[in-house]
Amino acid sequence: MATKNQYFPQSIPHPCETLVEKLQEIGMGPKEFAVRTGKPEKTITAVLKGESCITPEMAIRFENVLKIPASFWIENQREFDEYIARAKRVTVIEEAIDWAKSFPYAQMANFGWVPVTRKAEGKVEGLLQFFSFSNKTAWENYYLGQKLKLSFRISLKHTREPFAISAWLRQGEILASKLQVTSFDEQKFKTNLQIIKNIMAEQPADYFSKLQNLSAEAGVKVVYTPCLPKAPISGSSRWINDTPLIQLSARYRQNDRFWFTFFHEVGHILLHGKKYISIENIDFTDTETDKEKEADEYSENWTFSHKQEEEVLAAVPLNEDDIVAFAQKFNTHPAMIIGRFHHKGLLPYHIGRKFIIPLNLSNGD
Repeated sequence: MATKNQYFPQSIPHPCETLVEKLQEIGMGPKEFAVRTGKPEKTITAVLKGESCITPEMAIRFENVLKIPASFWIENQREFDEYIARAKRVTVIEEAIDWAKSFPYAQMANFGWVPVTRKAEGKVEGLLQFFSFSNKTAWENYYLGQKLKLSFRISLKHTREPFAISAWLRQGEILASKLQVTSFDEQKFKTNLQIIKNIMAEQPADYFSKLQNLSAEAGVKVVYTPCLPKAPISGSSRWINDTPLIQLSARYRQNDRFWFTFFHEVGHILLHGKKYISIENIDFTDTETDKEKEADEYSENWTFSHKQEEEVLAAVPLNEDDIVAFAQKFNTHPAMIIGRFHHKGLLPYHIGRKFIIPLNLSNGD
């Protein structure tokens, strides 16, 4: 974020004003000053009119003629140039006010992603700082125009809410940048997934921190980012440089949905390579249905496979004790069985609800 309590003067004169005053004081005209400094009279005239700047090379020449340190002219020119640049910046901010209105800024501020402010200009500044862009055009080029395909290989142009989606994805990147992990080791990740499956089955209170740590050991970053309004994303997976990132929202705040989404994103990481970007529940032009189905199947095999489902269905009618016994046999959580059966209408909704554990996540749990 920008440094707090910085002071920017409302007006700074061009250093030419000081130069004009000094030449008048010593009674020297532009032509003589040009001769004494060895600069073309045209150049000196342009400086005196404020149409050209005083370069460091000029400042050193002025020092000898006017007996004023070169640093004085250089610093005055620098301050004036910054003043002009910031004046132009005001226009950039004003032009982006309508753009900023498209983001769920209040909720982002509530999550602590951007500063709390009611001022339209402050929201623009907060968003540009959040995205690390200099202007709204840079945001458009990155998220809509695919101008930097090495980092972000899809366009959100045809999604319904590119603003909220981009904010959610960006927060995942910010959180990921704070995590230190080793180089990606696919075999190590597959080994640790067996331990993560045990954690899923046991659902300990610190399950998320264990999930993060075991993934990090294999070079995979896992972060939690709550949902934003108009961006109902369950999860996302993508590669940032050579590091896979799994971003989870715990959208339904239920353990069965959370684990299915996690293993779904793992499937994308292991099956579909660095170029594929997954954003669950969001339709964008690069979506490949076959890959999404493959990730679903991958997740089902880890959480509760179709073969296991057939075995359980062969034992109907079921009570809760039966389901717990099957879950122990398959090394999964009862919620994975109950959740699917509820979804398919194979089990009365009131049975097994106690196994659907509500989640309250935060990074660093």
